[in-house]
Amino acid sequence: MIERHFLSHPRSVGESYAEHAVTAARFGFAMIVGGAACVVHAILPSLFARTASDTVKTLYGQMKARQPAFSQQRPAFQQPEWQIDYEI
Repeated sequence: MIERHFLSHPRSVGESYAEHAVTAARFGFAMIVGGAACVVHAILPSLFARTASDTVKTLYGQMKARQPAFSQQRPAFQQPEWQIDYEI
């Protein structure tokens, strides 16, 4: 049970439990801050205009850098299928 709940996943990504806990907590805190900025931006659009998207892009880049095969690809948000066409 300890293996399954605490050790299996960190080992699968090449980390100890402590390393994984620190990384996951750092990512989680960044998402909370970015999410809070997004909520403030929803109320006052002039504030934090890029904070949430910049946070997502930064975290995506960090996640990508941690996975060697994945890091060779262009970021998903730069892929043509992710681009929004605003023509009406």
